[in-house]
Amino acid sequence: MSPAPLTAEVTDGVGLITLARPDKLNCLSSAMLEGLAAALDRFEAEPAVRAILICAQGKHFCAGADLEEVKGLRQDPVALEAFFRRGHELLCRFEASDLPVVAAVQGACLAGGLELVLASDVVFAAETASFGDQHAQYGLFPGWGATQRLPRLIGMRRALDLMFTAGRLDARKAESWGLVNHVTDADKLQAEAMAYCAGFSHRSRSAIAAMKRVSRTGAEGTLTDGLESEIKAALTLVMGDDVGEGIRAFEDRRAPQFAK
Repeated sequence: MSPAPLTAEVTDGVGLITLARPDKLNCLSSAMLEGLAAALDRFEAEPAVRAILICAQGKHFCAGADLEEVKGLRQDPVALEAFFRRGHELLCRFEASDLPVVAAVQGACLAGGLELVLASDVVFAAETASFGDQHAQYGLFPGWGATQRLPRLIGMRRALDLMFTAGRLDARKAESWGLVNHVTDADKLQAEAMAYCAGFSHRSRSAIAAMKRVSRTGAEGTLTDGLESEIKAALTLVMGDDVGEGIRAFEDRRAPQFAK
């Protein structure tokens, strides 16, 4: 029996997903995509989970889609489209999830791996990490969001240059371009990312979900529409139990105890 392509566990209120194909550079196969979808289903259904952390075994985070599988699927256009759409829909689900999604990246994060990071909300990177899109190098084309999310995140000229040249960004440049939030020593990467995610256990799940939803949808529309969405969310949340507890905690000078 083949080993599981990833592991999923809950610890300290964090849904921890670990890509577990280090011998294949954690390339994203159909089994890996199914495992990611199942983990997301599980974590979204567990009230105790307040954030998702995606990390990886081995020297590298993820080198992209499994090209051995793609090669075989080229003989079956229907199956090939299903593979691309499965990845596309999965990353859209991570992006739209009410839970904050954090990626902790070491080593190479390329092509489909980069697209997984682009669908995350916050990114930690080891000093040794590198980010790039290698599709053009092999005559391929991104199918899981790079042409759309990358320009929105780092700007059109930088995104096109990175894709055209199949170049790589080191962790510090990726941070300066807005692709990475936090750069840390490699031996501290997962611990610091876990500590960050565990902090969500002390925050309002409903407020965090609304912040993510309104920010992401607002970025795709006009400022006027985004501001209207913000005020509607604020009015809804201010009548909720979490705000009541937050105000009482402020008055009592204590940490709030939000509902699970």
